[in-house]
Amino acid sequence: MEFFVALFAVLIARLDQSGSAILFGALLTVAFLITPGLLKWRAGWIFGSLLQLLLIGYAFVVPAMAIVGVIFGALWIAAIVVGRKGEAARAALLAAGSPNP
Repeated sequence: MEFFVALFAVLIARLDQSGSAILFGALLTVAFLITPGLLKWRAGWIFGSLLQLLLIGYAFVVPAMAIVGVIFGALWIAAIVVGRKGEAARAALLAAGSPNP
């Protein structure tokens, strides 16, 4: 979803921003497309977190991105927290010897 959000932000930015701002937005958009494949590794999670900050920072180019960036940043944090709790519950079930968690 963030790929589409960043893409639409670039489309808005192309109307009245410089070429460097549009290029940065395009690179950000491509990075959001690549990131899901990197989430197998810890570096992918760090890269994803950095992208969240860059998306919020893109609000200097497209002001509406401040709100959208904060929303997606909160969703990113929630996904990490819930994912860790789920992994801990799964590990506890496996340790208890439950057949199919």
